[in-house]
Amino acid sequence: MTSFKKGTELTCSVEKLAFGGKGVARVDGFVVFLDRALPGQKVRARIVKKRKSYAEAVVLDVLEPSPHQVEPVCAHFGVCGGCRWQDLDYGQQLVWKRRHVEECLEHLGDVLETPVGEVVPSPRTTCYRNKMEFTFSGYRWLSPEEIARKEEAFDRSFALGLHVRGHFDRVFDIGDCRLESPEAMAIVEAVRDFTRRSGLPPYSIREHRGCWRFLVIREGKRTGQRLVHVITGDFPGAEKAVDSLTEFLRESGPHITTLVHSVNRTRAQVAQGDEERVLWGPGAIEEELGNLRFRISAQSFFQTNPLAAENLYGTARDFAGLTGAETVWDLYCGTGSIALFVAGHARKVAGFEVVESAIQDAYRNAALNKVDNCVFRVGDLKDVIRDPAVRGPGVALPDVVITDPPRAGMHPNVIKALLELAPRRIVAVSCNPATLARDLALLSERYHVCRVQPFDLFPHTPHIECVVQLDRKAKA
Repeated sequence: MTSFKKGTELTCSVEKLAFGGKGVARVDGFVVFLDRALPGQKVRARIVKKRKSYAEAVVLDVLEPSPHQVEPVCAHFGVCGGCRWQDLDYGQQLVWKRRHVEECLEHLGDVLETPVGEVVPSPRTTCYRNKMEFTFSGYRWLSPEEIARKEEAFDRSFALGLHVRGHFDRVFDIGDCRLESPEAMAIVEAVRDFTRRSGLPPYSIREHRGCWRFLVIREGKRTGQRLVHVITGDFPGAEKAVDSLTEFLRESGPHITTLVHSVNRTRAQVAQGDEERVLWGPGAIEEELGNLRFRISAQSFFQTNPLAAENLYGTARDFAGLTGAETVWDLYCGTGSIALFVAGHARKVAGFEVVESAIQDAYRNAALNKVDNCVFRVGDLKDVIRDPAVRGPGVALPDVVITDPPRAGMHPNVIKALLELAPRRIVAVSCNPATLARDLALLSERYHVCRVQPFDLFPHTPHIECVVQLDRKAKA
């Protein structure tokens, strides 16, 4: 297959799904990774990238469907950059997610003493997200139906929606996303109509100017509260326009608990801003997990799928094996959700986090729930957990450590510090099996991997979360 080159078309059968979500086929022993392909399909594809040991291809036609293929529930499937597995039966999604965890952990060998558990499914597979970010753009992507009508009157100069898959600068008008509630989608439609008629331009990522940048909607799945965050550029008239939008939504929009406006003066395409103005309501919403209540502000972090996160946190607490006498450290604690979840089962909990605003939210959440045995410290984890002076008084060495790092995993110096501290148990929460495997291998010097439990927090995507119990090895 060395004759393969970019543009070559081929017919192949898809064998499996690779970590990350692409289909895998073999043509005369040569590996081909296929975008938008499912196991069991026979497809016609075109090579878009050729490497020495593999090729990447896009599917042109599905000649034979997969036995596990289902009809997508969203009209935007295929155009949108999310929900890549929406055409795959949900039970099979869980099968492949578990297999990907197993494949990532395979190299651990005798470190892994028990098999990977069955994936705990999400309680909901649609409308499960409590936060969605929508982008304004002056480069609207036309739908296939609009293109087929060949009408020149279509306005391509304004869009509010999600990014087209594979295009950082193209946005399509979202109509009925199945990840958030119908009420949230009604807000998107109302905001789109108003801002399009405002006369102020959407922000241009090419010219780095314009008014409307992002719309963020956050929902309390159990409380029914709803926060709208409008982010604009530093543009003349933006503040007055947002004030008018607020009045419009109060008079005619769907139920909204609070509305916040902030300004993003940077070129970074992130849905965050400075100079936050609360225009309506308390500026935050609340959500319930277990018997706890959490305050969620416009720019604070909170688990995106709270109903599934509740199951994950409960397992992390169970794996910690607390009796009420332990000191627990929660690394990468964010707004304190895991720390507060285990606080009632421990003597003392200390949370560590690099983001100062998250620590402030953690203290607010502790006060909201009348939890008085938690302390939170801000700083670079690789430094703060090793320095008693930085940790401060009242933070004893840990009996149990719970760690929930970002996708990049734990910093090597954090792992080094954990090996030096040597708590009797570590509970590792991970959103990336690949970096989890790397971290577990580094910890294997002093720890056994006892249990691995995957959780699906993002149905219809390749993402998978895990909770892992590690126990300190007995000294030889």
